[in-house]
Amino acid sequence: MDSKPGTSPVGAGASGSGVIAARDGRIGRLKLDRQKALNALDLPMIRVMHQTLDQWREDDAVEAVVVEGAGRAFCAGGDIRAVRAQVLAGDDAQADRFFAEEYALNGAIARYPKPYVSLIDGICMGGGLGISVHGSHRVVTEAAVMAMPETAIGLAPDIGASFFLPRLAGFLGTYLGLTGRRLEAADIVHAGLGTAFVPASRLPALTAALAQEGPDAIPRFAAALPPYALQPDLAAIDRCFRADSMTGIIARLEAEATAWSQSVLAVLAAMSPSSLCWSLAALRAGARRNLEACLAAELALVTRIIRLPDFAEGVRAMVVEKDRAPRWQPARIEEVDPRLIASLVPQPP
Repeated sequence: MDSKPGTSPVGAGASGSGVIAARDGRIGRLKLDRQKALNALDLPMIRVMHQTLDQWREDDAVEAVVVEGAGRAFCAGGDIRAVRAQVLAGDDAQADRFFAEEYALNGAIARYPKPYVSLIDGICMGGGLGISVHGSHRVVTEAAVMAMPETAIGLAPDIGASFFLPRLAGFLGTYLGLTGRRLEAADIVHAGLGTAFVPASRLPALTAALAQEGPDAIPRFAAALPPYALQPDLAAIDRCFRADSMTGIIARLEAEATAWSQSVLAVLAAMSPSSLCWSLAALRAGARRNLEACLAAELALVTRIIRLPDFAEGVRAMVVEKDRAPRWQPARIEEVDPRLIASLVPQPP
């Protein structure tokens, strides 16, 4: 973080952890600074964030927390490349520890007793939502991009997504969780994942004002929302994604027979069939759970599916080798064993 009057560093973030923590006026600032990895979270970053938030919770001089990302990303997610390497090396305990501590941080943010402001001026995916959406204020600029792309890598919407996605209007959350659709700028606020739209040109002034006024400064810098780009598709999304099985969703999309539905079918065809099935089951179950129960269920699910073939293959194809040609096992939704899905995602009463 830039050195300036009124700003004091906090020791927890001063050791090359990928997080810079500092006091600035009335607020505590957390800046993710692992730019080559688009600020993707690793275990040291998660620990610094959690420890610092714990310190600031008890510090009466810190009235609010502001989180931002250095460079062109807020946070591109968790470091799944490292998790894959750990699983392939047989270090399952380290991989499990990453998810356990990440989800514990997500829960701590949701319970945080002080205002928690995320300034999202770039890429925010997967784990990036986990350290932003659960907070009280989510400010986005025109450069912001949000998505939950887990079905493309054989994972599942996690970091509490099985809680917050089903609580978006209609079946929008199911659509976002299964397709990995990217929301941009003001659409993030329209959808309910952001709370204010602030043009990037106003962000430096807002950042300075937050140190003096706290979150009360945000409305003064916010702009009116442009039209909602997803609005024309919302009725069709609800018609198609209310089905309780992937075969049902696909049948409804085929029945729509529109350019939109054909594009969605093409997206789903590229995803892990197994991941689509367990993700849908997790989203339906999450609609009937509180956040704590969702995070516990996600941990139980994710620590099993990272050991299944589609996770290693999905990360290989999309992140490591980037050939965009994953070989899913099985290759078709009709071949996914419903008994496996039921064992992975027990449904609440």
